Amino acid sequence: MMIDKISGVNPLNNLQNVKRSNVAESLKTGSDEITVSDEAKELAESFYLSQVAAETPDVREDLIEQVKLKIQDPNYLNPERIAATADRIMSAFGL
Repeated sequence: MMIDKISGVNPLNNLQNVKRSNVAESLKTGSDEITVSDEAKELAESFYLSQVAAETPDVREDLIEQVKLKIQDPNYLNPERIAATADRIMSAFGL
């Protein structure tokens, strides 16, 4: 037996015979919606605030150094400044 011709698979012919579909047409347009509860909003805000607090240093070393330098100056601590500071402390405590 003799084979006259073997026809191979032509990939271009296979692609031309495929019926193409338009994906955009097949999808329905709709709108998605989510709702967030008040509790979830409060938790998100408290999480954010705790992150900010964790990243903020407890002590501002630069301000402490400025105050130390001022206190070393004998002219800085005068009776008026001491009275003003005492008044601010008492006001902070509502006195």
